Amino acid sequence: MRKIFAAAAPLLLIAPATAAPPPEVAGKDASALQLEMEEGRTTSESITAAYLERIRAIDDEGPALNAVIATLPDALGEARRLDAERKAGRVRGPLHGIPVLLKDNIEAAGPVPTTAGSLALKDNVTGRDAPLVARLRDAGAVILGKTNLSEWANIRSNGSTSGWSAVGGLTKNPHALDRNTCGSSSGSGAAMAASLAALTVGTETDGSIICPAGVNGVVGFKPTVGLVSRTYIVPISYSQDTAGPMTLTVRDAANLLTAMAGSDPADPATAEADARKADYSAGLRATGLQGKRIGVLRDRIGGRADIAALFDAALAQMADLGATIVEIKDSRKGLEELGAAEFEILLTELKTDMAAYLAGLPAADGPKTLADLIAFNKADPEELRWFDQSLFELAESKGGLDSPAYIEAKAKAARLAGPEGIDRLLGDHGVDLLVGVSNGPAWTSDLVNGDHYSGPGASQLPAVAGYPHLTVPMGAIEGLPIGISFIGPKWADAEVLTAGYAYEQASRKRAAPTYRESVAP
Repeated sequence: MRKIFAAAAPLLLIAPATAAPPPEVAGKDASALQLEMEEGRTTSESITAAYLERIRAIDDEGPALNAVIATLPDALGEARRLDAERKAGRVRGPLHGIPVLLKDNIEAAGPVPTTAGSLALKDNVTGRDAPLVARLRDAGAVILGKTNLSEWANIRSNGSTSGWSAVGGLTKNPHALDRNTCGSSSGSGAAMAASLAALTVGTETDGSIICPAGVNGVVGFKPTVGLVSRTYIVPISYSQDTAGPMTLTVRDAANLLTAMAGSDPADPATAEADARKADYSAGLRATGLQGKRIGVLRDRIGGRADIAALFDAALAQMADLGATIVEIKDSRKGLEELGAAEFEILLTELKTDMAAYLAGLPAADGPKTLADLIAFNKADPEELRWFDQSLFELAESKGGLDSPAYIEAKAKAARLAGPEGIDRLLGDHGVDLLVGVSNGPAWTSDLVNGDHYSGPGASQLPAVAGYPHLTVPMGAIEGLPIGISFIGPKWADAEVLTAGYAYEQASRKRAAPTYRESVAP
């Protein structure tokens, strides 16, 4: 592994100036930590120092999860400033003094670069906060640092190993260290499971929040595309990209989303966000499934009996909570061309969106196009050591946004995923939300052969449609977490979170990681 930001390390050894004893943060959600600060039992400075110590002990040493690429050198100073505000009677809200880790494709002001895991961007210190980061700071969050990710958000090669980047190395699953973290928000999922921060932020184009959250046994929420700004986030596709919360609880996800959501003039997709956003924790209630009709994506759960047993138990629990369960056995009907259309969109938009991002970087030097990145990778032996860049090369061969193939694919994907996909399933079966299985058990990581994920998944339809998708822990197989997915129509973010919260409160299926070497005896 090449962790290249050693300048942040000395902060891990600095004890807080306050007299408060170091709090126990392992397994503790942000809401609990906020209550402790409200009651005067601890401080943001003490909490931040505790997380920095866990990063040193668990991520850099011990199990060496490789989930965190960098810590921001002013994290403790920011925590002290927020403690002073609290003492003076100003509390900004539920995130005041709460440490947050960001996926390292999201820019944050400070002396650390935003790399997307690539050595091509190892010097990409922009001095800018992405709008979502500025919103988090305004809400009182402490930006603790950056998490590792599947390099370039897993769009460089079909032969990649999720959780690996040339900058951060291979992230390990804290439930079994030889198992994969899924991707591309690999570090955010693993860091959240290991309590390396109170909250983490990931990004998703298709499955990159949901899968790593499910595999690492935490909550993950992909909001409606356009609810959260994508400005100053290393892109893949403006049609599908979004940032979202990865947390220990649904309430934490709701609070984090409330802070992140909002319109951004630089991101036209967010034009409706200010009118649509809400306090997403306000409507959370244990009775949130009562009277709801829930459509079951039965043909998307795979063939494993153990996964089906977990899923059926979850459905029975939802029925006990007052939901009506409606089986859907034909959710794939008529959608056979969706995958090819999505692929054309992602590759075409990758080429154009990446060039726009690179051209807008403050530094005059460095790569400016996808072709420049391809050339850099060919010249750097570490970048192509484990897998190729065939998807980069295929994307470079695509035309622009005015190409007939792209225009056709864009229209087809929007129609199939939305009106003829999720909207049709909801309408034809008279249901409020859809549920499915988020992931199978984590596979063993294999840098030589790449990923061998073969489990179920519910990500594609909401990813392509741009609709909200939540995963909540549903149980485990041999100690490897499995998540359940809640999917709703566009802008139904609050309804999806409320349903997931009701299930979470009744089921309590999240389990602490054990950091065992392997599942094998």
